[in-house]
Amino acid sequence: MADDTRADEWRGWRAAAQDALYGPGGFYRRPEGPAGHFRTSVHASPLFATAVARLLCRVDEVLGRPAVLGFVDMAAGRGELAAGVLAALPAQVASRARVQAVEIAARPAGLDHRIEWLSEPPRRVTGLLFANEWLDNVPVEVAEVDSAGVPRRVLVRRDGAQRLGEPVAGADARWLARWWPLPAEEGLRAEIGLPRDDAWAGAVSCVERGLAVAVDYAHVAGARPPFGTLTGFREGRETGPVPDGSCDITAHVALDACAAHTPPEPDAPGASDRARSLPPARLLTQRAALRALGITGARPPLALASTRPAEYVRALASAGEAAELTAAGGLGDFGWLLQPVGLRETDAAALLVDVPDHEEH
Repeated sequence: MADDTRADEWRGWRAAAQDALYGPGGFYRRPEGPAGHFRTSVHASPLFATAVARLLCRVDEVLGRPAVLGFVDMAAGRGELAAGVLAALPAQVASRARVQAVEIAARPAGLDHRIEWLSEPPRRVTGLLFANEWLDNVPVEVAEVDSAGVPRRVLVRRDGAQRLGEPVAGADARWLARWWPLPAEEGLRAEIGLPRDDAWAGAVSCVERGLAVAVDYAHVAGARPPFGTLTGFREGRETGPVPDGSCDITAHVALDACAAHTPPEPDAPGASDRARSLPPARLLTQRAALRALGITGARPPLALASTRPAEYVRALASAGEAAELTAAGGLGDFGWLLQPVGLRETDAAALLVDVPDHEEH
């Protein structure tokens, strides 16, 4: 049981998913961790951690090789990415790296002692903050157009039954109007991404100098799905979203809205100056980002099979893993949102070079 909410209580999806995912006994507190239910790029291949380590090394160079180089793994699961990045770093970089994994679950047994385990992101980071499939699990309200053409908040019970509630109003209505306007056609749906915008802005505010990256299922204006994307995952299979703690509840992320919503904390010294100093954010496909980091999926030359067969087999397996990470219609279509902080635009642009224009969102 994720909480003691009455089974017949109707609530908005944001509150219901918050309890189901993160409440006592919630999905993300279960001992098997996310890997027991779905497969992310981190689980698909160690090449993903290798690519992130290369990106961290590029950030290190742009920052002038600071005495302490930060790497923050947001929504760290059981620390798989943090451990993989640490293992892939060159020794001279690893010796200066401070690796921090942020997750609500308890620290897993056997995790490398060099990885700090946190329940909240650190306040000051010089380096790289990386959020792989975090924002899609930040709960949001769902809106649906009624028979009169009015977007209304969708209410849900613990058993997954849904009905329409009050009209969408206030900041949520303004977000819809700007980022996901719904035609007056009954049944059309949208997920209201404002909590994700705020969560991303908070993560970016933790970075003093360096780069913040979000990687997720994504869509952008002009290509929003007409009926939304809210769904569930349980034991490796997609299922209906039921907010009872038994399954993951996820929805694709409007990354373009997140990219445009990065205010500093109101009480931070020099906040207004910092807001003006942020270089433009960049949106890429995962395919483009990984190729720029050397993960191409190119097959090894066939001649290698006869001269060094063991090496050929290893290279072929690696090419297959790279192909999965960059595949069209799959992981390669994920969005990467890159937000430099405290960097010159030329330095920020150098972090991922040689990305074709058609691979930018």
